[in-house]
Amino acid sequence: MSYEPPASYRVPPPHDSSPSYSTYPWAPQPQPEPEPARHQHRHAALGHHSDIRVLRTAYRWQRRVATLTALGYFTLFLVLSAYAPEFMTQDVTDGLPLGLLLGLIQVPVTCAAIALYEYTARRGVDPIAERIRKQSELDAKRAEGAR
Repeated sequence: MSYEPPASYRVPPPHDSSPSYSTYPWAPQPQPEPEPARHQHRHAALGHHSDIRVLRTAYRWQRRVATLTALGYFTLFLVLSAYAPEFMTQDVTDGLPLGLLLGLIQVPVTCAAIALYEYTARRGVDPIAERIRKQSELDAKRAEGAR
C-alpha cells in the first residue's frame, strides 16, 4: 500500500520560462568549457614550491634564536634574583651591586638580540625570499606571455 498524494497537492515540474528558476541552487549549471592544454613549465607552481617551506623554516629558526637570546638572559636574571639574592647583592664596585649591573646589561643583550635577528635575516631568510620573489616575477611574465 503506497500513499499517493491527491492531484491537488502535487507540485508541478519546474519550467524554464521563469527567470528565477535559474537562480535555484539545484538548477542545472552550465559546464565551463575546458581550457586548452598549456605549455608545462619545468618547475611547479609557486604555491607548491619547496622554497616556501625552506623560507618558513629559516624564518622560524631566526625567530627562535633571537627570542631565546633575549628571553634566555632575562630568565637567567629573574632566576638569580629569586633564588640567589645573596649573589645578586654582592658589590662589584663601591655602591654598584651585581644585580643592578646584570639588570643594566639587559639593554645591550636586547640590542645584541636585535642585531642577531638582522644578521640571520640577511644571511638566511632574505636570499631565499629574494629567490622566491624573482621566481614569481618570472612566472607572472610567462603567464602573461602565454595569453
